[in-house]
Amino acid sequence: MSARVPVYDSGMLIALADGKAKAAALHDGLRAAPHRALVLGPVLAQVWRPRPALVHAVSTVLKDCTVPRARTSEPPMRPTNAGRPECLACATGPDLADWRRIGTALGQAALPAKKRPDAVDAWVALAAARHGSAVIFTSDPDDIHAYLEVLAPPDVHVVAV
Repeated sequence: MSARVPVYDSGMLIALADGKAKAAALHDGLRAAPHRALVLGPVLAQVWRPRPALVHAVSTVLKDCTVPRARTSEPPMRPTNAGRPECLACATGPDLADWRRIGTALGQAALPAKKRPDAVDAWVALAAARHGSAVIFTSDPDDIHAYLEVLAPPDVHVVAV
């Protein structure tokens, strides 16, 4: 069995930037995982604001993460004694079928009351599904579960932070 790919949503990045103990302990424990924690570009954009303390905190976290297909990001896979393996899911961007799946999830997800569809959360759920065995770290587990119900991946788990 391979290690699960960690996937962060904006709530996890915010928790890390705020120094929340649970998020920090989880993040520290993932530093040895073969696949760096996945932070999608839109997730980073939701969190990033030009405030020095936030910029410093998020920049520090990103050193242990990968932002797929971002030129200046850390690579998805950590080096091994045999070299650096590649992650096909990170190396390939979403195709039209993926965007359609996100749209379907937005339209069919049974979200909690007073919640509106969120394309970034749906993309987080699909990115985890594309990796096969993954775990999503989120402050909105009910929202993520709603999208996963529609996407029906076989091995994606959710951890609340």
